[in-house]
Amino acid sequence: MTLSDFIIIPAAADHIHYAEDICNEMFESAKARGTGIARRKPEYVARKMEEGKAVIALHKDGTWAGFCYIETWSHGDYVANSGLIVNPVFRKVGLAKAIKKRVFELSREKYPKAKIFGLTTGLAVMKINSDLGYEPVTYSELTQDEEFWKGCQSCVNYDILMSKERKNCMCTAMLWDPVEKERELKEKIQRRAEAKERLDRISKKQSLLKRIEAKLWKSSKKFVSAIIPVGTRPAKGF
Repeated sequence: MTLSDFIIIPAAADHIHYAEDICNEMFESAKARGTGIARRKPEYVARKMEEGKAVIALHKDGTWAGFCYIETWSHGDYVANSGLIVNPVFRKVGLAKAIKKRVFELSREKYPKAKIFGLTTGLAVMKINSDLGYEPVTYSELTQDEEFWKGCQSCVNYDILMSKERKNCMCTAMLWDPVEKERELKEKIQRRAEAKERLDRISKKQSLLKRIEAKLWKSSKKFVSAIIPVGTRPAKGF
C-alpha cells in the first residue's frame, strides 16, 4: 500500500457521514497515547467539512483514511491545524505527513496573513511541522485567546499548564509566521542576488585578465620579431 492508493482533498458536505467514525477514532487515539484533548462531537466536525475548513484522506475503495481540520483564533490572526488522525488500518504509509501538508496549504489559502501554530508532545508531528517550516517558540508567542486554552482543560497535564501560568507545559509550541517567512525569503533572494553579483564581478575580472594576457602575448611576439626578424638565425656562439 502506498500514498497513490489515496486521495487527499478538502472535505465537503459529501463527507459528513464519516464524522462520527472520525470523532470516535480521535478519542480512542488520545486515550491510547495517555493524553487528553477536547472531545469533538460529530456535529462540530461536520460543520468544519461544510465550511471547507478540513482535509480528508480517502482510500480508493471509499474508506476514510485520515482527517485534520482548521481552527481560527484571535479573529483569524492565528490558525491551528487540529484533530490530525489516521485510520489505524492505513498507518505507516506516510498519510499523516501528506494530510498535514495539505491542510497547511489550505490554511495558507484561506488565511494568508495568519500565524499557523500547534502544540504537541508527538515527535513525529514535530518532525512534520519542522519540515513545513514551523519553528519552536515560547507559549507567549501563541494566541492568548481564552477559547483556545479552554481546549487544554481535558488534558491530563492541564494542572501543570496552569501551575506554570500558561508559560510552558509538556507540549512543544511551534509556529509558522508569514511575516517572518517573507522576511527570510527576501533575505534569501538578496543573498542569491549578491552571490550572483560577486560571481559576475569575478567572471568579468577573469575575462579582463585573459584579454590583458592575450594583448601582452601579442605585444611580446611583435617585440621578439622586431629584434630577430623571421628567417634569420642567431650568430654562432650566441
